[in-house]
Amino acid sequence: MIDRRELAPGYDISRLLKGGWHLAGGHGNVDPRQAVADMAAFVEAGITSFDCADHYTGVEAMIGEFRRARPDLARKLQVHTKYVPDLGSLATLTRADVVRIIDRSLQRLGVEQLDLVQFFWWDFAVKGAVDAAQVLGDLQRAGKIRLLGVTNFNTDQFAELLDAGVNFTVHQLQYSLVDRRPDFRMRDFCQARGIALLTYGHLLGGFFSADWLDKPEPLAAFTNRSLTKYKLIIDDFGGWALFQNLLAAMARIGARYGVGIGEVALRWTLDRPGVAGCIVGATSTRHLAANARVFDFALSEQDRMELALITDERRGPVGDCYQLENDRTGKHGSIMRYNQNALPQPSL
Repeated sequence: MIDRRELAPGYDISRLLKGGWHLAGGHGNVDPRQAVADMAAFVEAGITSFDCADHYTGVEAMIGEFRRARPDLARKLQVHTKYVPDLGSLATLTRADVVRIIDRSLQRLGVEQLDLVQFFWWDFAVKGAVDAAQVLGDLQRAGKIRLLGVTNFNTDQFAELLDAGVNFTVHQLQYSLVDRRPDFRMRDFCQARGIALLTYGHLLGGFFSADWLDKPEPLAAFTNRSLTKYKLIIDDFGGWALFQNLLAAMARIGARYGVGIGEVALRWTLDRPGVAGCIVGATSTRHLAANARVFDFALSEQDRMELALITDERRGPVGDCYQLENDRTGKHGSIMRYNQNALPQPSL
């Protein structure tokens, strides 16, 4: 059974959330109609919370199509989207622009109120983030948005928004056994303010699996965007040899409970203080049953110590949340796509 967590009075989510980024392209072929059909299996399994974004090409529309096709299951659904204005539009962004994108998400999803909107701003050197957040707050008070959150802010940036009086409920950020940057400042900062963490990246785009155990380091370019992104995180963590040691320990721990490496990774993140839920990207139902087993076991203190003996040898990633990715000239930032909202949407 999938555990649930209350984010606000009267609003609870499944602690595993179905991620939508992998449906937006760059992760192999996606059949939109099959993706819509697969959504039913997740809701029926108890994973009723979906994560998407205005700039995940086509994904809001897919969820909207699912809602229309399966109104019986749509009533159980919580849909979390994002407001991510394109980098190229930040300097000229107006209130009308913010309202237009929120209205577009409402239309695509086929709802009168967005359950949760998570805000991101690509470049804090460009003024306007606080103003945009305050417009979102106005739209919340007007009833277009139920809850507000942010995604991928560092601590000082998030504090600036909170100081402006905007009411945020969650922060979505990257968090895993190899990426502990939230532990630097953000986790404690959010806990002190009653802000829940929704996390992604715990499976490293698929690197946390038996498929990579005892395999040589991949050196060729990846066609999969997730593998490209998370191989850089593994390099920062300490390299392929240290990562192989971690995979081997996770495999031993998983064998004790009859689960895989990925489930050990998920369980570790779910157990971190302040984490309300983990977003798991999926282009199909292939790993659905295995992921659901994360609630069938608990890590022991011995398990945690065995993992810590390896992760304590880490070199990184260093710094606050998303600061590496915010350097657009660096290896992490240079692979990002910054103007996705301007792209045409695929037809269903």
